[in-house]
Amino acid sequence: MESVRVRDIVIGKGKPKIVVPIIAKSEREIEEQLQKIVQREIDIVEWRGDWFEGIFDCKRVEDILRWMRSYVGEIPILFTFRTAKEGGEKEISQETYNKININISKMQLVDLIDVEGFGFSDAEWLIKQLKQQNIKVIISHHNFEKTLPKNEMIKKLCKMQEMGADIIKMAMLPKSTKDVLELLDATEEMNRLYAKQPVVTMSMTEKGLISRLAGEFFGSALTFGAVGKTSAPGQIDVGELNFILTTIHNQLR
Repeated sequence: MESVRVRDIVIGKGKPKIVVPIIAKSEREIEEQLQKIVQREIDIVEWRGDWFEGIFDCKRVEDILRWMRSYVGEIPILFTFRTAKEGGEKEISQETYNKININISKMQLVDLIDVEGFGFSDAEWLIKQLKQQNIKVIISHHNFEKTLPKNEMIKKLCKMQEMGADIIKMAMLPKSTKDVLELLDATEEMNRLYAKQPVVTMSMTEKGLISRLAGEFFGSALTFGAVGKTSAPGQIDVGELNFILTTIHNQLR
């Protein structure tokens, strides 16, 4: 498996890298959250664009990203527009989804963009457009209804890998402890047998918390923590998260 370098961060080696989301409706809220986030020990900032009230205003988006880029320095920025059907805040057409992501890639102010692998029919085409702008792409899939059987999860991960992104991500909703184990088993097998690039998996809600902590054991390269607001059920404070990841990493060396 090849690792992915984004600025000074290497994804796919060592302990899982910590991503912290910005969940805000206005410029003021974005600034307030980011000022708190950069004071903590994190690896990547994620801007959840679907929360922002002005996301369809290209000028407002560019102004925010220019400020954000100057404020965070060399911390990588991940842009994500999560659609309503995959747990996001807004319903959106395929055309508008593509337009937002392509416009942001052309601004050259973010380092990574999340593309939903099965939300629309042309994810592979969109990935190619973004990579032409030298943007790293995370292809993702979220299931807020259930956890698929292990073999089906592996098939989806392999399918996403074929679409040409740099990193593949999958999140599942567990209804039992067995579901969590099923996801961890799929993650380990994917990494051992099929992965050509970093894999990111998580089992959501408090029931799946262990999946956010044990990525270095099973092969999940990123994990999401919180500074204040959370973007998904089961995220914990970034300070606690970093302490646990570091403790595990030191025992594995």
